[in-house]
Amino acid sequence: MEKRVLDVKGLKTSFFTHLGEVQAVRGVDFHLDEGEALGIVGESGSGKSVTSMSVMKLLQYPGTIKEGEILFRDMDLVKKTNKEMMLVRGNRIAMIFQDPMTSLNPVYSIGDQIMEVIIRHQQASKQEAREKAIEMLRLVGIPSPDKRIDNYPHEFSGGMRQRAMIAIALACQPDVLIADEPTTALDVTIQAQILELMKELREKVKTSIILITHDLGVVADVCSRVVVMYGGLIMEEGTTEQIFYNPKHPYTMGLIKSIPRLDLAEKQRLIPIDGTPPDLLKPPAGCPFAARCEFCMQICLDQQPPYQSAEEGHRAMCWLMHPDAPKIDIGERGVVRK
Repeated sequence: MEKRVLDVKGLKTSFFTHLGEVQAVRGVDFHLDEGEALGIVGESGSGKSVTSMSVMKLLQYPGTIKEGEILFRDMDLVKKTNKEMMLVRGNRIAMIFQDPMTSLNPVYSIGDQIMEVIIRHQQASKQEAREKAIEMLRLVGIPSPDKRIDNYPHEFSGGMRQRAMIAIALACQPDVLIADEPTTALDVTIQAQILELMKELREKVKTSIILITHDLGVVADVCSRVVVMYGGLIMEEGTTEQIFYNPKHPYTMGLIKSIPRLDLAEKQRLIPIDGTPPDLLKPPAGCPFAARCEFCMQICLDQQPPYQSAEEGHRAMCWLMHPDAPKIDIGERGVVRK
């Protein structure tokens, strides 16, 4: 049996603005096992990044964790003070932020930024930290790391900056690595290299990974399990195979249908999801996806559906899974099937 490293229960995070309470995350439950790669997918504004920032306790005013538990190795991070969290962040849970162009400090060398983490958390000498920093740059594939360690961020390409960010995150060999859109703004070739690097590091360092992205193709390549978020809630959760080949929620089906595929006829259009995400200042009473769903029923607008289990490890929040719901033929809707 896999050992649980992270367990998020009933997480609710809101932003209290002058317009009112923005309920960004409205009751999220998921877990992460040792050595596992979990994908969290969804459109912009679905709550993915806010969930990750809540786990790291990096929310800035007016963001607040209202309810829930974030259990890391049986420690509830929600109850930790900022001073206590400084011993966890970067050491036991690390994060790769969205934009490597702005996440690195331009006035410090790459080596200094890696060494800072090692000195702070591992009480290493400056020389020991420098040797470890060179080793980390070599691990993430930076050529001539003993020379490039003294370069500044502007002397690195976009892909190399992202590798440097990964080196900083992995410097203390954390139990959990959260990667928030790690391939954004990188060209396709570099994207493939970064994803391959993450897979290799997961095998070498045995770090558990949470990969946050809007790109289902990225998830299919790296992750073994997927959480689909929308409107601050988890719409569906299952293994990668269950999500791709047997999706149960119409939102998941819509995401899959919007992926470019090689087996489509020439010039065949992709199928977009019409409409816009819900206003989380005034979240809908029912399913947050109801207003955009082609299978919407009256009950979808009136009541939030409970989670229904499709098979072991596969659940979805959808009234279509109720025994009395009308049956739909997913295959005719263009969803990929095995």
